[in-house]
Amino acid sequence: MNADYNGISILKTYGEDLTAKQYITDPSISREEELKKLMIVLLTPEKSGLLVGKAGIGKTAIVEGLAYRIMNKTVPNALQGYRVVKINSSALIGKLTYNGKEELVISILVEELKKEEKMILFIDEVHTLIGGSGDGPMDLANILKPVIDRGAVKVIGATTDIEYNTYIVRDRAFLRRFDRIDVLEPTEKVATDIVMGSLPKIEKQTGIKFRYNEYVTRMLVESIVSATGPYKRVYGLGAMYPDICFSVITAAFSNALYQNHNSVGIDDVYFAIKNSKRIYPDAIIKELNAFREKFKDLCTQEGIQLPIVTIDEVKEPEA
Repeated sequence: MNADYNGISILKTYGEDLTAKQYITDPSISREEELKKLMIVLLTPEKSGLLVGKAGIGKTAIVEGLAYRIMNKTVPNALQGYRVVKINSSALIGKLTYNGKEELVISILVEELKKEEKMILFIDEVHTLIGGSGDGPMDLANILKPVIDRGAVKVIGATTDIEYNTYIVRDRAFLRRFDRIDVLEPTEKVATDIVMGSLPKIEKQTGIKFRYNEYVTRMLVESIVSATGPYKRVYGLGAMYPDICFSVITAAFSNALYQNHNSVGIDDVYFAIKNSKRIYPDAIIKELNAFREKFKDLCTQEGIQLPIVTIDEVKEPEA
C-alpha cells in the first residue's frame, strides 16, 4: 500500500507497477548480461543502477525483465518480494501546493518512499532531473540520499549516451551513487532472437499469427533485421535494434489485418519493408530485390507475385 503525503500519493498518481503487469513473454530476451550487472548493483549497499544506451535499444525492457523475474521468483533471494515501479521523469519536475506551501514533487516522492519497503524505483530519462531545465539543475543524488542510504528502496535510472555526457558526467554526487551499466545495440542475430521471442506478444495483441513454421518465420524476421541494419536507417530518426525491427514487423501485422488476412504472410512483410519511412529508399529497393529472390520458391508455392518496386514508389514526395 502506497503511503500518502498530505493526501497525495506520487506513486499512485504517476507510477506504474511493473511487477503487477501481465507479461506474455520475457521482455528482456538475450539481455542476461545486462540484467546480471543491474542486479549486482542493486544488491550493493548505497548504490543504484544507471542504464545508459541509445534510444530504442531496450533499456526499459531490461527493467521490465527484472520485474518479470521477480514475479517468477528467479532473482537472488535478497531481491525476492520487491516491487518495481516506473515513473517518467517529466512527472517529477515542478511543484505542488499544500495548504498554501509549495513543495517539489520529487521531495514529496522522497517523503513517500521513506515509508516504503522493498521498492525499486525506475526513473526513465533521469537526466532531466539533473540539469538543463528552465528551473536550473536539480541535486537529484542528494535528494534521494535519505532513501538510498536506508536500503529499503533501490533506484534505477535510464538515459542516453548523449544526455549522460552532457548532464550526468558533471554531477559527481550522482556518479558516486549510480553505477553505469552500458546497454549496447544488439547484433543482427540477437535482434532476430529478440523479435522471434516477442512474436507471441504481438500475436496476442493482434489476434493473428504468422502462417509459417518457425524456420520460415525466422527467415522472414532475418529479412526484416537485414533491411533495418546500420547505414540503411534514415539518419536522425534515432532508430536502433530492436526498436526499428519492431516498427516493421508490427506494420506487417497491421497490413495483414487491413487486408482481412487471417494470418501474416510473405506479402505482408514485403509491403511493410516497402512502406517503412525509417529505411533509405535505395536500401529498400536492394532489400526488396533480395527478398523476392530469397522467397521466390515459397511465393510460387503460394501463388503470390511480389511486384517489382521502383525508387519513385518509396521516395518521399518533394514539398
